[in-house]
Amino acid sequence: MTADRRPRFSLDDDARDAAHAQVLGRIRAVPDFPKPGILFRDITPVLHDAPTMRGSVDLLLDRIADLDEGIDRIVGIESRGFLFGMAVAPPLGAGFVPVRKPGKLPAATIEERYALEYGEDSLQIHADAIAPGDRVVIVDDLLATGGTASAACRLVERLGGEVLGCLFLIELVALGGRERLRGRRIDSVLRF
Repeated sequence: MTADRRPRFSLDDDARDAAHAQVLGRIRAVPDFPKPGILFRDITPVLHDAPTMRGSVDLLLDRIADLDEGIDRIVGIESRGFLFGMAVAPPLGAGFVPVRKPGKLPAATIEERYALEYGEDSLQIHADAIAPGDRVVIVDDLLATGGTASAACRLVERLGGEVLGCLFLIELVALGGRERLRGRRIDSVLRF
């Protein structure tokens, strides 16, 4: 891309600021959910309002505008990553690939386990979902500890894909997800 050509999904400063304020204004903080002491950042009000939902997608596309002509697949992490992943894939001309909890995908899968605070969990991807050399962006609504995103990256790489970056609507900075994804490109729209 030449220096005088702005990427096709890049927002100007005014549009970026307006969309950011609009989306930020719709994130609902829910105290003590799902357990006492947790302040949950609820995205459903963003989804309820069509202009705000459009703004969130525009901001996500803006974050990866420099990659917009080189992405083959968007990988969405169950379940809210599906919402945003499906929204950003078509404008990019990219296919969408779901990464799910075990037992949810109908064809042959590979699985990746990851550590939780107390125990383990795992994610699966269809074994034929990523071709060697596919350029991939991982998408989820939230970056917290980074465990699921890290597992999704490893799944893509096991299938021969190249992870260009990880894209999130919200990042909970205090939970250290960036550290777990160290060495990878991480883009988030809102940081709390």
